Amino acid sequence: MPLAYVLIAAASFLLGSIPTGYLLFRIFRKQDIRSVGSGNIGATNVLRSGSKGLAAATFLLDVLKGCASVWLGAALGAVLAPTLAPRNAEALAALCAVLGHMFTPWLRFKGGKGVATGFGVFLVAAPLAALAAITLFAVIFALSRYVSLGSILAAASFPIFAWYMVKGDRPAFFIAVQAAVALLIIVRHHQNIRRLLAGTESRFGAGKPA
Repeated sequence: MPLAYVLIAAASFLLGSIPTGYLLFRIFRKQDIRSVGSGNIGATNVLRSGSKGLAAATFLLDVLKGCASVWLGAALGAVLAPTLAPRNAEALAALCAVLGHMFTPWLRFKGGKGVATGFGVFLVAAPLAALAAITLFAVIFALSRYVSLGSILAAASFPIFAWYMVKGDRPAFFIAVQAAVALLIIVRHHQNIRRLLAGTESRFGAGKPA
């Protein structure tokens, strides 16, 4: 059983650690996205570089690697640890995939903020709650034009949506991971939070790093 946990964690972490924004920008623009804008490797910074297509591809691939990590974790759990609750296997994979994205070993453990990958992992593990959270993001963004504010509030709301929308078995670890991932995403936005409180955060379209 412990070996199964290790394999699920390792596989999900490595899959989540693929720095899609960095790779796409390097391949198609021959540049390091970390030298552009905020220096973040996520879709928002790619979009701020003027590459709408690469930004869309980055977001989609980050979501898909999150989805794939949870699918893989569930499959490994079913084969290697059939007594492990399926949702606990999914939760372990979700947590490790998001950590892999945030602390990718391929870029000296400096990755993204985890919004798209976090959406992807929970799109599989808790689909209705994930859709509710991204809908909230869209509303907040449309009203404020702050990507960061939408991301923070969506992350904070996700465990609440999950509590009411996830049906069936809800192991304690599954619930704890929802809260942990939300907290990780919020913490990764600490600089944005400071700027929001100071009134210096840039709105989308202003041309400044976010």
